[in-house]
Amino acid sequence: MEDDGRYRDGRSDFIRGAKDIAKVAKKQVGKKVGRGVDRMADEYSKRSYKRFEEEDDDDDYAGAPGNDGGYYRNDSRANDEEGHSDSTEGHDEDDEIYEGEYQGIPRAESGKAGGMDGVTAAQAQQFRDLSAYEGERRKDQEELAQQYETILQECGHGKFQWTLYFVLGLALMADGVEIFVVGFVLPFAEKDMCLSEPNKGMLGLIVYLGMMVGAFVWGGLADRIGRRQTLLISLSINSVFAFFSSFVQGYVSFLFCRLASGVGIGGSIPIVFSYYSEFLAQEKRGEHLSWLCMFWMIGGIYASAMAWAIIPHYGWSFQMGSAYQFHSWRVFVLVCAFPAVAAISALTTMPESPRFYLENGKHDEAWMILKQVHDTNMRAKGYPERVFSVTTIKTVKQLDELVNLGDGAAWHEKWRIKLTSLFHQVWSNFQTVFSPEYRRTTYMMMAVWFSMSFSYYGLTVWFPDMIKYLQKQEYASRTKVFVKEKVEHVTFNFTLENQVHRQGEYFNDKFMNLKMRSMVFEDSLFEECYFEDITTSNTFFKNCTFIATLFYNTDLFKYRLVNCRLINSTFLHNKEGCVLSDVSDENNAYMVYFVSFLGTLAVLPGNIVSALLMDKIGRLRMLAGSSVISCISCFFLSFGNSESAMIALLCLFGGISIASWNALDVLTVELYPSDKRTTAFGFLNALCKLAAVLGISIFTSFVGITKAVPILFASGALAAGSFLALKLPETRGQVLQ
Repeated sequence: MEDDGRYRDGRSDFIRGAKDIAKVAKKQVGKKVGRGVDRMADEYSKRSYKRFEEEDDDDDYAGAPGNDGGYYRNDSRANDEEGHSDSTEGHDEDDEIYEGEYQGIPRAESGKAGGMDGVTAAQAQQFRDLSAYEGERRKDQEELAQQYETILQECGHGKFQWTLYFVLGLALMADGVEIFVVGFVLPFAEKDMCLSEPNKGMLGLIVYLGMMVGAFVWGGLADRIGRRQTLLISLSINSVFAFFSSFVQGYVSFLFCRLASGVGIGGSIPIVFSYYSEFLAQEKRGEHLSWLCMFWMIGGIYASAMAWAIIPHYGWSFQMGSAYQFHSWRVFVLVCAFPAVAAISALTTMPESPRFYLENGKHDEAWMILKQVHDTNMRAKGYPERVFSVTTIKTVKQLDELVNLGDGAAWHEKWRIKLTSLFHQVWSNFQTVFSPEYRRTTYMMMAVWFSMSFSYYGLTVWFPDMIKYLQKQEYASRTKVFVKEKVEHVTFNFTLENQVHRQGEYFNDKFMNLKMRSMVFEDSLFEECYFEDITTSNTFFKNCTFIATLFYNTDLFKYRLVNCRLINSTFLHNKEGCVLSDVSDENNAYMVYFVSFLGTLAVLPGNIVSALLMDKIGRLRMLAGSSVISCISCFFLSFGNSESAMIALLCLFGGISIASWNALDVLTVELYPSDKRTTAFGFLNALCKLAAVLGISIFTSFVGITKAVPILFASGALAAGSFLALKLPETRGQVLQ
């Protein structure tokens, strides 16, 4: 009996020890698989694996986890191993299974299960690491936001902020100029380039498409490589292609240059507001961002004034043969690039945003800039002895990223890898804008931006088109009609304008050195007539007969002769290309520039009111209130039956709606954290330009047809925008996230 008891005790010790050994082996296999998964997942991360090696060392001495979650002590494990060794001398078939597992020859089922457990454990550990990292990063960001606000309070608001205000204002001014350039030059460029109606429409929209792409791209990059650097790159692209567009002759090349110029200037608005906000303390932010918006208005005034002063002066031009022409409108395009060039020059003297540096773990660089801000303001205020008291600033925990460029890789391959890595970083940052934390805010802001842009841009382009339509109606009402006139042996050497001649007979008449504007000849006979040096615009001959008639140095091309018969008639030395004619309409050109000037200047009162009240009544009340009043003003459009009435309504709508735009810009800056601010702003601004293209296309299609549809579309969009705006969180009085 005693032998039987000792046998049972020895067997139970053996089984317990074998199970412990199997668990240790299983754990080691899982560790190796998990380590391989971690290394593959972190291929682009500079993560230390030292902790895994330390865990391996600890496991060798600390013992394996038991069933109760505890650990065996070193001495008890040694005793167990001695017992297990003694017991295995007389092992049976069951013992061989445990011994085989320990030797690394597991059964297929057990090996698969162990591998899967290891992968799952590795993934769970990686998820816990990422969650812990995000938690630490969020905590750092909250602490930084509070401390940064305190530091800005100590730095004060003074000379540095005002200097940066004017520098960034130039960049915003360049954006305002870009909107007006194509609209002002289009009536003259269409003559220079022989543009069809579809080509003119594309040229009018191409700038918005470029700005849409630019806003998204530069906004995303500014959160990765810095506000200042990205703004310099975008403005440089705008300047270069604006310069080229002044000289290129073909339509396709001009279209491409304006597209690239729009892509460059697209980064201006999202970067400028984010950049400036990170130098402003909480009590000054709303007011001074609203003051900054005035530079967009100044850009519009600058463009209108330059167009007024330059384009109608046709003497400001030269040409080399008929192939290369440089008319006054090209001088205007060149002058419109000056604000961007000035912004680049001034921006090179300004520092990067210290908030961007702190968000990216660059403490020393941020501290030096904040000290510069403090010292500049204190010296300007007469307190040069005041010392910047901040010694340490909280920085956000970074997840270091390692990109393996390879030792022997070519330079273009290294650049490709860098750009690919940067693209993935920007795209990942953009996706976080739609994470559960920001998803509701982003969707609401998308709706508000879209509705505001759809109505504003649609109406601001619809107004000038309606004014032109009313002008054409008034011009057509003054048309003179001549029927069955007979003219013989007469020389016409004066301008013919706005006339209709039906069933006339012209014998041995001379038309020399004259301009024909809006002239129509119908069912008329020209016999032995002579046309020399004729320049026409909107002039047509319909169902006419020409007998023994000579055309010398004229632009009476085939498309101006509609269903006409030519008998023994000759065309010599026709004018080649598209000649820029001073279409009557110098007065009309002045009117277009004057209307744009008034419409832009009308936003000045709205800018002042929004700046003074932004921090007093809050962003949401300003946004919703201005949108509601703009919505109401839309119904006055039905009374715009004259040119002067439409101009007055344009000024009224612009002056009211600008306050909602200012509030929307401030709200967008304050709703998103610093590491996502320009990404979110750029995306929303890109959506704004898309809505502008849709609004312009839809609203202008109803010119001369009905006013009801534009009124309903604009008022409905503004009403929806004001309602949704009230659902957004108020950011007044909060620190910059």
